[in-house]
Amino acid sequence: MSIKLADIQRPVSEEIKHFEKHFRASMKSSVPLLDRITYYIARRKGKQVRPLFVFLCAKAVGETTDKTYRAASLVELLHTATLVHDDVVDDSQIRRGFFSINALWKNKVAVLVGDYLLSCGLLLALENDHFDLLKILSVAVKEMSEGELLQIEKARRLDIVEEVYFDIIRQKTASLIAASCAAGAQSVTDNTEIVDKFRAFGEHIGVAFQIKDDLFDYGDATIGKPTGIDIKEKKMTLPLIYALSHTNSRQKKRIINSIKKDSTNPKVVREVIDFVKQSGGLEYADQKMNEYKSKALDLLSTLPENAATQALYNLVDFVIERKQ
Repeated sequence: MSIKLADIQRPVSEEIKHFEKHFRASMKSSVPLLDRITYYIARRKGKQVRPLFVFLCAKAVGETTDKTYRAASLVELLHTATLVHDDVVDDSQIRRGFFSINALWKNKVAVLVGDYLLSCGLLLALENDHFDLLKILSVAVKEMSEGELLQIEKARRLDIVEEVYFDIIRQKTASLIAASCAAGAQSVTDNTEIVDKFRAFGEHIGVAFQIKDDLFDYGDATIGKPTGIDIKEKKMTLPLIYALSHTNSRQKKRIINSIKKDSTNPKVVREVIDFVKQSGGLEYADQKMNEYKSKALDLLSTLPENAATQALYNLVDFVIERKQ
């Protein structure tokens, strides 16, 4: 039976219900244009999985507090800021089925809105003396930027090895999920051992989350039609890295040159997808994803059993089993 997000949210359903009010208040501005844009952002919210991690990790340790709401708002503000900036960098016109900020208000406004959201998050922490939360999230934002730039640098040469790939996704994707879990725990306890355990849990599930995204690009019977978007954008993901490291030098050189010269050609994309599938790249990536899932579950097994920790078990499964 597939796990529904609503079931996972149940132990923190009250917190989730009240969170949107806190999140909107944290973005409030006296500038009409900004207020209009932040209202639009709040309206087109996604699954809000990161705030859910905050509330569940907090509740796994103790009872949620005002600091927990601020931690969740801080996470979502910084996450939203990075998405707004990403849409500018990628020239994306659609985000979560809605027009992106840059599509409606142009790049200049979108960059400024991203900066504004980032500053709202920083002030939310500073005005409430939550320096511990500020440190956790600041490290995450730094790592996200480094991960993105490392990926851009390596994409130019297409020379990513597996070790570098994991460095990239740990920074680019897993760092914010790790920060969400650590911030949730930090909002209810000063026990550094517990906070570190939740941070490690979030990092493991964040890595698994990104590998799942890699697999979506190739498709299968459950995922559906392959998209080849990563190949078109010359992103070296785990299935392709594995396939290239398990072929002869001639084939490797030919595949890399095809991607470098003509990555948007549907024939090249199809050829790369077939090459990866035949080389066992998808099975290997699936195996690594489940290794990280197991690491996350091992950490959860050391925590007291309650409704929140059970929901975290289900959230891990939801992240791995999702269809999109």
